[in-house]
Amino acid sequence: MATIQNISRRDFLKTTGTAGALVIGANFVPGGLVKEAQAQAVASPNLFVSIAGDGVVTITCSRAEMGQGARTGIPMILADELEADWDRCTLWQAPGDETKYDPAGKDGQNTDGSRSTRHHLDVMRQLGGAARKTLELAAARKWGVSSGDVYARHHRVYNSRTGKSFDYGELVDVAAGIKLPEGDIPFKDKSQWKYIGKDMPGVDNFDITTGGANFGADISIPGMKIAVIERSPVFRGKVKSYDASAALKVPGVEKVVQIPHLPDDKPQEFRAMGGIAVIGTNTWSVMEGRKKLKIKWDSGPNRVHSSRTYDNKLRKSAKKGGVVVRNRGNFDRAIKGASKVVEADYFVPYFIHTPMEPPAAIVDANARPVKVWACTQSPNETRQYVSEALGLKKTDIECWQTLLGGGFGRKSKPDYVCEAAILSKMVGAPVRVQWTREDDIQQGYYHTASAHTMKAGLDSSGKVVAWKHSGSWPSILALWNPAQKTGFGIEYGLGMVDAPYNSVPNIRIENGEADAHIRVGWYRSVNNIQHSFAQNCFAYELAAAAGRDPLEMLLEMIGDADNMDLAKDGVKEYWNYGDPVEDWPVMPVRLSNALRTVAKKAGYGKKLPKGHGLGLAVHRSFHSYVATAVHVVVHDDGTFSIPQVDTAIDCGRYVNPEGVLKQVEGAAIYGNTIARYGKITTNRGAVQQSNFHDYPVSRISNSPLNVRVHIVEDFVHLRPCGVGEPGVPPYTPALINAIYEATGKRIHTLPIGDKV
Repeated sequence: MATIQNISRRDFLKTTGTAGALVIGANFVPGGLVKEAQAQAVASPNLFVSIAGDGVVTITCSRAEMGQGARTGIPMILADELEADWDRCTLWQAPGDETKYDPAGKDGQNTDGSRSTRHHLDVMRQLGGAARKTLELAAARKWGVSSGDVYARHHRVYNSRTGKSFDYGELVDVAAGIKLPEGDIPFKDKSQWKYIGKDMPGVDNFDITTGGANFGADISIPGMKIAVIERSPVFRGKVKSYDASAALKVPGVEKVVQIPHLPDDKPQEFRAMGGIAVIGTNTWSVMEGRKKLKIKWDSGPNRVHSSRTYDNKLRKSAKKGGVVVRNRGNFDRAIKGASKVVEADYFVPYFIHTPMEPPAAIVDANARPVKVWACTQSPNETRQYVSEALGLKKTDIECWQTLLGGGFGRKSKPDYVCEAAILSKMVGAPVRVQWTREDDIQQGYYHTASAHTMKAGLDSSGKVVAWKHSGSWPSILALWNPAQKTGFGIEYGLGMVDAPYNSVPNIRIENGEADAHIRVGWYRSVNNIQHSFAQNCFAYELAAAAGRDPLEMLLEMIGDADNMDLAKDGVKEYWNYGDPVEDWPVMPVRLSNALRTVAKKAGYGKKLPKGHGLGLAVHRSFHSYVATAVHVVVHDDGTFSIPQVDTAIDCGRYVNPEGVLKQVEGAAIYGNTIARYGKITTNRGAVQQSNFHDYPVSRISNSPLNVRVHIVEDFVHLRPCGVGEPGVPPYTPALINAIYEATGKRIHTLPIGDKV
């Protein structure tokens, strides 16, 4: 819960760095202990909006911008409720401090999980409404009239009797001394919204396209050194010995030092891996110096990790099954009584994020507080791990976020910031650590490889009466507990236990064991990718086995229930993306609705020429309901092109439709890379790929030619849902299903490549 305060009354301006005379702040107390918060003599606001004497509105943004539109969408909410002129609004990017800038009280200021809008909508409306009400009260006081005689419109407060008005800037002196009234401040009616629900270009577009924006590697401070690091090619490998004599002869190279490796009993988590750092005056010099290092490595126990053998272990584990995470009805009895039994195995390899901007961080460990500038998604986890690396308190670390040239989950892990902190302390100067593309691909955090065994039974009418999904993958939890061999609640909740087939009477979902020999980490839409791939492709196989239309089969399996109660299926703790199921229930009706919408928009059912196919897939993730239809053309030589993609997304209340379109369009390109090329392999523990020549991404020539996005309005009155990630999971299975429709060829293993 939140309490809104006029911070100007508490002389808060100097601590925020704003020059405004009116500052409205929000104080959040976990668990809703509002009375305790009100009893405190001093309460620190989490977020604020300030209005200066010239009328300029400064809005706090506490989420990182990495292309998803947070720095546009979040301020839009407040500006709308404030009745502000968008052209007179500016942003202040909050530093890392979850005690002040975490509006939901549970995100830790992390920009991940597609949750910025859904956790900001209410509080930003409250802040905007409070600021508007304060200005109206100030105007009423200046005119000596009732507050009911004034109203705010487009950066001015009007006297409804005389027609006179004040600009917001003319009211801040009086407004700064007004105590906000008790109780809730009424929001504007939705019919009065002028920004929410309307297209708005990104606030950083101009700076980004003209080179004026600051990304991680753009920050420069006096006395700063540049560093690159040679890390073990094998996870948890160590330096046996090294010779830096040749590296030190490169002009511009000043030092070569060793970052200590983690002790064997210290889990990796998001800590620095260790290695040999080359430090100097410029990036070219240190990169050239690194090439000349001579290092002998002890590869350690993970040298046994080779994809050729490991992938087969995952497949065997998936077939064997293990921990039952959802159990509806009696699968064993139903499968014995089925008229037809269908089985299929699917496999998804490791992926790597490859954001346009590789990781970079600048740290001055010799200042107090320690100064950090980084392209990080998680400023407070950055503070946590940097403080540990330096032997300080978290409150001793100050972290400022730059713009991110893409993130996709990679930049939520601050290992690279820890490296800069350690080196800065060692050399007694600010240090920027720069990762290269090769570093990013060969020593990053990898989206987990996974194997899936599917089994289902059909009755005599072709209806699915039994469904079993058994999956196996190395868990991200192994970064904290290396002995972890199965997944955990978050991974199960990423499209696995909440498999959407609510009308299937008998369901069993299991998780087999797997060892982790590599750094597994979150990736855009995370485990939803492989779960959606296996589920949707298998549903198509069932339709073929039953001689039924896939759309009809999918709609029948999903059903139109308003709620899917997973607790009745033995799911003990459903993660639900960290939100209450009461507020964000699992609603099969919304999934079916999205599927019907996309089928209609894509012209499903029309006869297509030879070599053409239209495939469907549907998935719920991050509370959004997404259905995708891919039209593919398979040419005589086996190559294929994608003339059109249609995606319907039901994301509840949305703020910036332009942002929704961009994210879903981008998801098709991202999914195209996953489907065609996504594959990281290892040999004797070392990643074999190194750059875009052997880990390609989608190019214009092989990307979908026309991506059409259809925002479903039917449930727009409900709470906002995620947008940045939900478009990814259904793309790949829709493409696979389209290829089947065009060729009759089944694909069970990713990636496809450029030829069928």
